Amino acid sequence: MKIVTSLSFRGQCREAFEFYAKVLGGKITAAMPYGDGPPDMPVPPHYKDWLMHCWMDIGDQSLMGADMDVEWAPNIDKPKNGFDVSLHSQDPAEARRWFDALLEGGKVTMPFGETFWSPGYGGLVDRFGVPWMVNTIPGEGWTPKA
Repeated sequence: MKIVTSLSFRGQCREAFEFYAKVLGGKITAAMPYGDGPPDMPVPPHYKDWLMHCWMDIGDQSLMGADMDVEWAPNIDKPKNGFDVSLHSQDPAEARRWFDALLEGGKVTMPFGETFWSPGYGGLVDRFGVPWMVNTIPGEGWTPKA
């Protein structure tokens, strides 16, 4: 089994996934715009370049995404709530790089730093409104400094 998070955007899916691919070293393997759908699928002109399906592989993990509008997803224009995309690394420097890169144009919800469970953890909402948790998995024998 593989559980894959699917993120919804409002016309920014392609931009977001290109950004995530750059930050996380992922590869976009599918990006299908609504305009490439079946000929009998009516698509208003302003949605033709929006993505109905996007898939990105990052190592053995994946993210899905799509563009939605309020007609299809009534809460798409509201802040994303009740989930975070969670990244885990054994390297605090790598986790910090992810955090700093994803933060570009976003906002911090918890500054990156040592916690009682991790040598490096932070939370943020990126410029696309997606919440992220970036966590360092403690190595054997790690104990918090404070």
